[in-house]
Formats: sequence, structure tokens, C-alpha cells
Amino acid sequence: MADYRTEVVECDVLIVGGGMAGCGAAYEAAHWAKLKGMRVVLVEKAAIERSGAVAMGLSAINMYMGMKWGENTPDDFVHYVRNETCGLSREDLTYDIARHVDATVHMFEEWGLPFFKTPEGRYVREGRWQVMIHGESYKPIVAEAAKAAIGDGNIYERVFVSHLLTDADDPNKIAGAVGFSVRDNIIYVFKAKAVICSCGGAVNLWRPHGVGEGLGRAWYTVFNNGSVYALMGQAGAELSQMEHRIVQTRFKDGYGPVGMYFLMFHSKATNAYGEEYEKTRLHELAGWQPYAYASPMPTPLRNHLMLRDIQEGKGPIYMRTAEALQNLMEGADSTRRRAVESDAWEDFLDMTISQALLWASNNIDPAVTDSELVLTEPYLMGSHAGTCGAWCSGPEDVSPSEYFWGYNRMTTVQGLFAAGDGCGLSAHKFSSGSYTEGRLAAKAAVNFAYDFPNAPNVDGAVVEQIQRDIWAPLIRFEEHRGATTRDEINPNYLLHKQALHRLQKIMDEYAGGWGSSYMTNEPMLNRGLEQMAMFKEDFAAFGARDLHELLRCWEVIHRAHCGETHMRHLRHRQETRWPGYYYRGDYPNLDDENWKHFINSYFDRNTGEWEFRDRPYIQVVP
Repeated sequence: MADYRTEVVECDVLIVGGGMAGCGAAYEAAHWAKLKGMRVVLVEKAAIERSGAVAMGLSAINMYMGMKWGENTPDDFVHYVRNETCGLSREDLTYDIARHVDATVHMFEEWGLPFFKTPEGRYVREGRWQVMIHGESYKPIVAEAAKAAIGDGNIYERVFVSHLLTDADDPNKIAGAVGFSVRDNIIYVFKAKAVICSCGGAVNLWRPHGVGEGLGRAWYTVFNNGSVYALMGQAGAELSQMEHRIVQTRFKDGYGPVGMYFLMFHSKATNAYGEEYEKTRLHELAGWQPYAYASPMPTPLRNHLMLRDIQEGKGPIYMRTAEALQNLMEGADSTRRRAVESDAWEDFLDMTISQALLWASNNIDPAVTDSELVLTEPYLMGSHAGTCGAWCSGPEDVSPSEYFWGYNRMTTVQGLFAAGDGCGLSAHKFSSGSYTEGRLAAKAAVNFAYDFPNAPNVDGAVVEQIQRDIWAPLIRFEEHRGATTRDEINPNYLLHKQALHRLQKIMDEYAGGWGSSYMTNEPMLNRGLEQMAMFKEDFAAFGARDLHELLRCWEVIHRAHCGETHMRHLRHRQETRWPGYYYRGDYPNLDDENWKHFINSYFDRNTGEWEFRDRPYIQVVP
């Protein structure tokens, strides 16, 4: 393997991650930066047109108020999210997104994204907050606008950012980032006055259901490896509610989404005997008041009731698609019947093609045959039903003083901003909300860079050490590859896939994966952290055969930091606030009296020590 060369890139605002939040940040930052004569750079480890959670497409935009039609208000959305998160969300952040998200959605339509519409011109609703789209090209449409806004010379694709840099004069101020190309032997040093972290959440951290040829199949995009949490956490930013993973109910094996079937087709989920567990087991949620009996029922509590049926031997669980679709088709003419059938398949063809292929290969017609449901492995994310991420400042006009420190969406590290999966405690923003949050973070980041115009002071010795660390797996493999006849069997190095399986085994068995029915306790978490410590020691033995494997090595390193952070947070919160997402066997109940507050962690990269800081929950919206 040839040696690398270094390329230095200087800018005012650096955006790390080109998903929906990153595209929103690029589009908005470019506007304000041009007015101030500043440069914005976007770096993405893949190709922006097909990166992130919307890579394959979507069939719906899941956050739209419809304020121009008088359908919903931002206050309404805050109430919904408050209940969905069982009482713990940053209402200032949620409100801020909700009041701006409609403008973002209208912008998507102007750019050419096709919407389902009523004869009156309204968007067709899938549910209260969701509007239907023909969204196979959703991400390319959004990416095109972002790339045009900041210009080709400011876009670095297929570059993986492995480290953030802090200022040599002030360790609590951002200075840039270091990353490497996955196509050429180049290590990039990005120097910036402000950085927006908008990478994706953590997938394939726990062992997935799929084995063999299905290995790695997951619900959320498999390319999201938790870099957003590892980068910010290792740079000294406080991370919040990292114990709050999510588990989704999805069609078995294909992981196809269930939203359209529940919300638009009014399908029912039952056990194998036709019993609707949300009704027959409702009494079992008495310990999770006042959230349990609200409408809609919070996602983790629905999961909990489903899991209880499975544990009692009443599976498989089925989505009763046949009954729902036949009800819709009853009395309909041929045109209407074809439209219903088309919608039933397009839901997957727009966003989860593998589910449609799986149905076809199993001779399943959803209008005739019901399909199994399954609870997925856990995911760490802040853009969907999860709330983990960085502890960020809110907007000055909404946030109480405890939640505001100068610039909207800035973390506790000066000049470091977060959006999308990276910004914690503003769940249920999905694609449109993540894009909107990117816009909010970008405007604030440009203002920060303008207010603090001095160039960052980057420590050259620190950069050189980071570069050596990045490249080490390639050198190690070349040095030792001749020791054995097969690359996969060598006592001198560890390959990325071997490491990933080991990490997933630790998380599944000790940190409440699906293999342990999402159950853990303090002794299990302590043992898991012991295993994680030994696992991390072996990072020094990583070997990589090429740049692609080098990328995978660093993805595992980032995943491992996320896993450790999650286990430490799980251990700290001594209650089970979100059953169906995880269970603390030693603290199996909700405890609002002692634990209705946010848990933040701080990682000292110099000492390796962790510190937990409790932050108050403050109701912002009555």
C-alpha cells in the first residue's frame, strides 16, 4: 500500500455529513455565507445523491404541520412528541423545527418532488403528521439543490471524517476535522471556524436478525455507523439521553415500513390467534401513566405489548393486510382497485425495494396473504423516534436560560453544531425536520464564524499523530500478510468484519439486544463494559487490505464508542422508562419522581474518564 499525501482545506464553515440535515445545512449556509464573503465546505463519505437515511427513497414525508390549511400547529406537535418520548424531550428544539418545517416541505415541491394531492390541492395525508410523496428520487432532488448552492469546489465526496479537531489555544473550541479518501491515498485536514456535525445514527451496532445472505439487512440505512456521536463525544461535547435507543415494528426479514398499512389502510396487528394485543393487554400499561392511555399510544409501549404476546407463545405476529385491503376494495370499480393495489406496492418500491422482492419471492400478495411482523434490533438515532444526540442550545426566543447559550443548535463545544441524528432530544423530525434543523444550525454556524473571524489554531503534532493512526491498519496488513496463506486467518491483525461481529455479540448479549429480549441490568452492563474495554484494546491490531476496509475499520471504532456510551447511559438511568425499547431487570418500572430529567455524559479524551451530568426537564409548551 502506497503512502498517503496530505491535503489541507481551509473554510469558514465545515459540514460533516451529506444526508438530509447536511443538505439543509449546505443550502442555508451557502445563502448567508455569500452575503458575508465566507466559504462553506461539505464533506460526505459517500455520494450525496444517494447517501443517508433517504438514500433509497421514501414514500412519505413524516413531519408536516399543514399550517396554511389550519391542520396542525407547532404546539400540537410538541404535545405529540412529549407523549411519544414518555415525557422527556426538549420542547424548545421540537417547537423550533415545527414552526419552520412547512416552508421546507413547500421548497421540496418547488424543486420538483411529486406529492399525492387531493382535488382541492392539499397534500394527501397518510396520518396526522405524514404526507404522501412519490419519493424514489427524494434525495437526488434535495442533493442537487445543496450542491448547486455551495458549488462543486466546496464538495468533498467519498471522504470519511474520523476525527474532529479542537483549537490548540482552547480545547473547548472547534478547529476543524481530519478525514481520508476512500478512493485515493489522501488524508484531508479541514480547518474551520465552525463545524456542523450532521452524520447519521448508529446501525448494525447490535446483532441483526439476518444471517447468511441476509447478513446486515437492517431497517435504518446500514451505512450509518454512529460517527456523529463518536466524533462529537470524543471532541468533548456533552451527549444527552444516549440510553434512549429505538426498536421498530417492521415486516419480517425485509424490514419494510408499516406506517402506510397502519395509518392509511387501517390494517390491524394481531397475534397468531387474531387477538389485538394493544387491546387485550392494555391493562398491563398501568405502570406507565400518564403516557400509556394517550392517543396515539407511544411506540415503545406498543412494542412492549407485542413482545409480551411473543413471550407467551402467541406468535407469529401478523399485519392483517388482506382484510384491510379487501375492505378498501369492496364495492370499488376497477380503477379504484388498481389504485389501492398500486399504493400497497409503491410504499415499498419507493423506499424498501427488498420488501417487495421478498413478498414476490414468497408468493405473497398483501391483498390475499397476511405478513409477519417483527421487532428489529435497536438503533441509536435522534431523527426518528429516538432522542439521543448532542446537548444543544435552542433558539433565543423560545428556550429558557438553561437551554440557551448563544447560538441555536450549538453543542457545549464552542463552534460545534449538530443537526439531524446528531442533535439530541428533538425526536420525530424525520427527513423534512432534519433538513429544517440543518438550516437552523447553518444560519447560527455562519453567525458564529462571522463573530469569531480568527483562523483556528490547529496543533500540527496532533494532526500528524491522527494521520499515523488513520493509516496504521493498512501498514499493519502489508507487514504481516505473508505470515499465513489466507488473509482472514492471521495472528498479527484483526479484520473489520471479525471486529464487527464481536461488537454485535457484546451489545446483543449485555446491552439488551433482540437476542436477550431487550433485557439488561447493572451486572450485565458492567460485564459488557469489561468486554468492551478488552475489545477496544484490539483496535491497535486492526488490519486493512485496501481503502474500503480502512473505512470499515474506522466505522467499527466509531460504533464501539457509541456502544460504550449507550451502556454507560443505560447503567446510569435506574428505571425502565421505555419498555419495548429496553428493560432494566433490576429497575423494571417508570420512575417520574426520580428520573424525569435528562442524562448527559462528558467524555474526557485525554484521561478516558466519563462524567455524568443531570439536566432538568422544563416544560416550554403548555
